[in-house]
Amino acid sequence: MNKWLSTITAIGLMAFASLALNAEEKNTKSTSDQKIENTSSDPASLPPKMQSFRLYGDAAIPNSKPTPDEEAGADKGWVQKVSQPYIQVYLPAKSKATGASVVIFPGGGYGGLTFDYEGVQQASYFVNHGIAAFVVKYRIPNDVWMTDKSIGPLQDAQQAMRFSRLHASEWNLDSNRIGAIGFSAGGHLASTLATHFNKPQIENPDNINLRPDFLVLVYPVISMDSKVTHLDSRRALLGEKPSDERIRFFSNELHVDANTPPTLLLHAVDDKMVDVKNTILFLEALKHAGVPVEAHLFEKSDHGFFSIPRERWQAPIMEWLTSNGWLNVKKN
Repeated sequence: MNKWLSTITAIGLMAFASLALNAEEKNTKSTSDQKIENTSSDPASLPPKMQSFRLYGDAAIPNSKPTPDEEAGADKGWVQKVSQPYIQVYLPAKSKATGASVVIFPGGGYGGLTFDYEGVQQASYFVNHGIAAFVVKYRIPNDVWMTDKSIGPLQDAQQAMRFSRLHASEWNLDSNRIGAIGFSAGGHLASTLATHFNKPQIENPDNINLRPDFLVLVYPVISMDSKVTHLDSRRALLGEKPSDERIRFFSNELHVDANTPPTLLLHAVDDKMVDVKNTILFLEALKHAGVPVEAHLFEKSDHGFFSIPRERWQAPIMEWLTSNGWLNVKKN
């Protein structure tokens, strides 16, 4: 039985990897707008180079077992075996900077990270629109390098929010306009962060606010309920036979309240990998809690939005951020 389940899980993760590579191939013609523009010799019009930091700096990684760093796949955009978390910082040119920023969580079924397509390329898009981007290379849940694999990604997500706010002033960013965006299983992680920010899983001596100011979820996994969830994501995060308590804790539709951040949801009705019911459950929970929410459901674009132009699903994000004032300085 265990061998059979392992085979099924491997097939699921291979599907995620295949989707990631297909995304790169199918979007080759539309990536010109994803590249950071460097067309002027004026320093104010040029974005700084990307900076990469250890997520926890020189401190010990919490909930971590000693293990060799066997990370692989960065050259293919599908990163696996992440045991050492990092955060990449992309800043816009001064002439474009809005002061807003977004923390990005790529997807990958908690078995890997679609790091290029759902991370680096999206960071470039935001930077081109004057928004700083923090791309999180969070740990992949694994009993080999974690004491409790279910908590590891959430710890990294909370630390990413802490990192972004701790460094906001030095990069001229508004610490009250830092949002989170997550794709697929990264959407589950972002929604976990947004509904569990008041349950710190990390050391936070300065009591830094761990709540995203706004939330964007793209074809997200939301629930761990077996009737709704993406089973490979649930298995990777919670194991083969999770307790009811663990299932409820990570079913984020059950933890929405009035303090959950304003949210934008994007999903395809024909998504064959992550059921659109995940988004609908979160939408209903947000509505009932009185949280501002907007949803865009596409009839046909499947998981990854590969079959539609990027602008069709990215433009609503910029329109939502603009119309809700997140790109403007907040007045007290």
